[in-house]
Amino acid sequence: MSDIRPLIPRRPVPALPLPLAGGGRFDLAEETPRHFTLLVFYRGLHCPICKVQLRELERQLGAFAERGVGVVAISSDDEVRAQRTKADWGLSELRVAYGLDLATARSWGLYVSTGRGTTSAGIEEPALFSEPALYLVRADGTLYFGAVQTMPFARPHLSDVLAAIDFVLAKDYPARGEVETLAEASR
Repeated sequence: MSDIRPLIPRRPVPALPLPLAGGGRFDLAEETPRHFTLLVFYRGLHCPICKVQLRELERQLGAFAERGVGVVAISSDDEVRAQRTKADWGLSELRVAYGLDLATARSWGLYVSTGRGTTSAGIEEPALFSEPALYLVRADGTLYFGAVQTMPFARPHLSDVLAAIDFVLAKDYPARGEVETLAEASR
């Protein structure tokens, strides 16, 4: 029996308080975005694809802010690896949260992988780490959108996410995927 459960749109998301690389804390319950908080769960310092994604995210922070979207990147890395991620990847503005325990990762519907040694980036994978996901959480703490992955490849493009946010805000488009059971749907 799996302990992974998908999050349901229009329902409250789990708590998410974490320390930030460079100091301070991120707590989703204390976020006050105009529209959404974008949570980008990444694999960790060892992942070269994460490096590309988070560098692009750093470049797009202004575009998200213009749309009323707060942004944070999150991993199960420890403080040392998170600090190195910020420094080595040139993430001067992006909030980088660390210390995501794997039970919390599972409560967010994330997949967990075992380390397989040194990556192409020349960095050892942790023994266990969470795989990528991207969530948009409404200011009221409910899920709007989620994309959860089992692999590091083929992540949503940030330009597509920005275009989707523009459409959603212009059309007041509702969160989709909210049906929890087929019995509920047939009522």
